[in-house]
This record gives sequence, C-alpha cells and structure tokens, in this order.
Amino acid sequence: MKELFTDRLHLRPFRLEDFNAYAEICADPEVMTHLGGPLARPDAWRNMAMHLGHWALRGFGHWAVVERASGRVIGRLGFFEPEGWPGFELGWVLGRPSWGRGYAIEGARAALPWAFGELGRAHVISLIRPENTRSIRVAERLGETPEGSTELFGHTVTIWGIRAAGRG
Repeated sequence: MKELFTDRLHLRPFRLEDFNAYAEICADPEVMTHLGGPLARPDAWRNMAMHLGHWALRGFGHWAVVERASGRVIGRLGFFEPEGWPGFELGWVLGRPSWGRGYAIEGARAALPWAFGELGRAHVISLIRPENTRSIRVAERLGETPEGSTELFGHTVTIWGIRAAGRG
C-alpha cells in the first residue's frame, strides 16, 4: 500500500494500534454529523477494516492520517470507490482537535497527484452534504467545483469534482 509524506503528515495504512484513536474520532457526534452519525466501537472496527479491505480489492483507499510531530492518528483521508459509488472519490475525516489547521488540504494536495499520476485517474470527486461548510471550503481550496448532486444513504450530496491538468 502506498504511503505519502507531507511536511506535517504521514498518510499510511491503518494498523491495529490505530484503532483506539480511530474509534474515538468515529464516536464524536460532531465529527460524524455529516457521515451518518457516531459509530460505536464495533462499527468503527468494521469501518477501519472496510478501508483496509478497499486497498486490497481496489489498490487504493483511505490512509490513516498521522501527525508527524506527535505520531498521533488524527483521522483518515484517501480514495473510495466501492461497487455502485458515483465515482472515484477523495474524502477526509479528521478529529475535532485537528480542525482548522489545514491538514485536510495538505493531505489531499499530496494525494491528488498520486491519483492523477500513478493511478492514471482523469477525474476525482468529493461527495459533500450541502450543509457541510467545512468540507466545502476544503473542496474549494483544492480547486474542486460543483458538478451536480446525487442521493447517498438517503441524503442529497453535492458532487464536487476536479480534473487532471490536460485531461478533459
């Protein structure tokens, strides 16, 4: 599985020892408000395992986001395209103590060239609920623009998208 480094972050596969930090992030109602609500520990376990399994099946997925200075897992970020999904999605979830520090943008700016380059993707989307203003700001700063909307798990989401330079 691919690993990426930025000045402040290490994007790497989840490890067993990440589970407590990840479960804490997933249990926070404010963090999970736009993602279906908080997850109990068994559901957080299944969610982490799903992201690892996505790597095995698709060759890409979400990384654990590790703050390099502290070594702490602060969230997840990466690509997602399970069966029936609206497209090749870049997504991010960070624990509240990491909000407003530019980590989602920093991680996504490292991930996008990998998707456009090594993975050969021409188009990346982010699926964001219209009321999720924080994620909308991240999408805008990444250069994503609204491309329409779709229904996802009973909610309308806006499809934000970005194309690789020179790829229609």
